[in-house]
Amino acid sequence: MQDAITRDDIRASLGTTAYDRFLVYVMGPYKSFNLNYVLSERELANIDIEDLPGPIRKLFSAREDIDDALALLRRVQGSLRADPGVNAFLAVDVDIDTDDVDAATQSLAFAEASNATVFVLPFLGHNFGVGEEAGSVLERLSETHGDRIVFVHEASVTSEMIRAARVRWDLRVETYDTEEELHKRIRLFVADVMNRELHGGLERLD
Repeated sequence: MQDAITRDDIRASLGTTAYDRFLVYVMGPYKSFNLNYVLSERELANIDIEDLPGPIRKLFSAREDIDDALALLRRVQGSLRADPGVNAFLAVDVDIDTDDVDAATQSLAFAEASNATVFVLPFLGHNFGVGEEAGSVLERLSETHGDRIVFVHEASVTSEMIRAARVRWDLRVETYDTEEELHKRIRLFVADVMNRELHGGLERLD
């Protein structure tokens, strides 16, 4: 079992940027629909997706949705690494085996170690898994890291988790209609966190 995940552990897995000590954890739904993420190769070999219940089969066989969501998060990550030059990353970028640290614990550790955490919620026709993972992070970190977390969801997405984020955790929630608008809203949020750290509104993490 690996010890606690540190900021140095995360940075060691990433390339350099203009502000490579400013970590931005980019989260999204792509892992929630991918059997390869939650099952080992041996377990996966013993499962016939066609034998799964209809709704679960639909989620786990939505290969195009997985690819589209991951591609969107990669574009968000690339945009942030270019402008304003922060060290944006996805969970899969950090070389930690889920056999050593489970996915939910990793997400908590990444969010806790990051200067900012962004949940990107595109419309995929369903929200399975997103609420649970986001909720576990918010439940633990809302009081200490709430100012560092934002939900940015496509305007057509509806979710109880989004409504709860506003009411229960007083979280910043943004919407977008186009990808250009998505990038703009995230850049503004990250710039705001950077400025607040610089001028004393938020504690500088290191």
